[in-house]
Amino acid sequence: MKKAILATKLGMTQIFNEEGVLVPVTVLEAGPCVVTQIKTMENDGYEAVQVGFKESKEKVIKKDKGGKVEIAHRHGTTKPMQGHFKKAGTANMKYVREFKFENCADYKPAQEIKADIFEVGDRIDATAISKGKGFQGTIKRLGQHRGPMKHGSKFHRHQGSNGACSSPSRVYKGKGMPGHMGSKQVTVQNLEVVRVDAEKNLLLVKGALPGPRKALITVKETTKG
Repeated sequence: MKKAILATKLGMTQIFNEEGVLVPVTVLEAGPCVVTQIKTMENDGYEAVQVGFKESKEKVIKKDKGGKVEIAHRHGTTKPMQGHFKKAGTANMKYVREFKFENCADYKPAQEIKADIFEVGDRIDATAISKGKGFQGTIKRLGQHRGPMKHGSKFHRHQGSNGACSSPSRVYKGKGMPGHMGSKQVTVQNLEVVRVDAEKNLLLVKGALPGPRKALITVKETTKG
C-alpha cells in the first residue's frame, strides 16, 4: 500500500465532469494527518506508520470542595496518550490508526499527510461504520417478501414460519431473522477520485460512502488493482 489517509464525511453533492456528465460525489475532508509513530521490525515485529487525525482536548478531571469528581472533557485525550503525542512532537489527536505503507522508512514523526497524495482518477477503498437503523424486521433488513394484503390475511409483514417440520425439528443457524440493522464496518471498493482540492483538504469521490455525516472514513488505494 502506497496511499492512505483518514477523512471525515461532509455529505453528498453533484458536479459536472470534463465531458459535461453529471456525477454524484461524496465530499470528504481528508487530513491533514500527522505521523505519531513509526513501527519497526526491531521494536514492534512489523512495519507500519501510525497517524493521528483531528486535534483533541485533554481529558480533565476536577474535584470540588466536597470531593465530588467532575470530568470536564470526558472524551478527551488520556494522560498516557498525551505523553505519546508529546514524544512524537504533535498535538493531541482524536483518532489514531496504522497504515502498512510500502515505504514506512521514508516517514518521520510529526510529518503531515495531506489530501494531495491522491490524484484525479485514482481508485480507492473506503471503510467506515454504516448508519445504525436500530431493530428492523426481515423485509427491511433482509429484503424478504411480504404476505398477502387482502382482507382476512393474518400474515402481512411477519417473517412467517421458521420451523422445518419434524426433521430436523429445529431452526438452522444463520437463518435470517429480525434484529439489529446497520452500525457495522463496511468497505466500499474501487471508487474513483473525481476531484482533489489540496488547499481545502477535500476529496470528491464518485458514488456513495458508508456512514453518516462527520463519520470517520479510512481511505486507501484499492486492492482491486
